[in-house]
Formats: sequence, structure tokens, C-alpha cells
Amino acid sequence: VQLQASGGGLVQTGGFLRLSCAASGRTVSRDSVSWFRQAPGKERMFVAAIHRSGSNKYYADSVKGRFTMSRDNAKNTVYLQMNSLRPEDTAVYYCAAGPSVILSNIGSQTAYTYWGQGTLVTVSS
Repeated sequence: VQLQASGGGLVQTGGFLRLSCAASGRTVSRDSVSWFRQAPGKERMFVAAIHRSGSNKYYADSVKGRFTMSRDNAKNTVYLQMNSLRPEDTAVYYCAAGPSVILSNIGSQTAYTYWGQGTLVTVSS
């Protein structure tokens, strides 16, 4: 199973990026999928998630209203649309997937079985 995260880059404050997480070796629609991020010198933090049911999405307070997560089952890919980016959004973004994630731990790193390699997002001020 591989998760390939891509789409990171350098953007100015107020700009936008769309991250992609392409899955191979597994049908991602069967999993809950999330995005986490790790800023320099900080712990990895939850950003957003889609439960495997597909009907529920969850966001960290810091990104609500700016970030949108979606899933394209035909492409076996999930996306994170990031708008109105801020310097504090600078981080390495990781996607993760897991078949056994429940709503109570959807924001917990330990709930996820599969991880992508990360893609760097840098927001300049």
C-alpha cells in the first residue's frame, strides 16, 4: 500500500494550493483518510479528515472555512484544497488512511495505518 502526497510548494500569503494523495494497492474509499501537518520544530497535528462513510468531514479549528477536503473514488485520490493561506500554514503535510478509524479518534495519528511521505507547503509573508 502506498500513499503518494503531492501538490506542495511555495505560495504567498492569501494564495492557494491543492494537495493530492493518490493511493495504490488499496481502495481508499474503504478507509477514513486524513491530512496532518508538521511545522518546523513542532509536533505533527491533525488538519482534516473524511470518514470512510464519506458523509462526514472534520477540520481543525485553525483551517475551518479555508481548507476543504474531498475524495475522488474513481481516481483513488483524496484532495486538500487550501485557500487563504497564512504563514502559519507552513508545514510538511502528510496524508494517512486507515480502515478502522472511528469518529472518536479520527483526529489521532495512532488511528491511521498507512501514511504518505509528506509534501512541503511554504507560505511566505
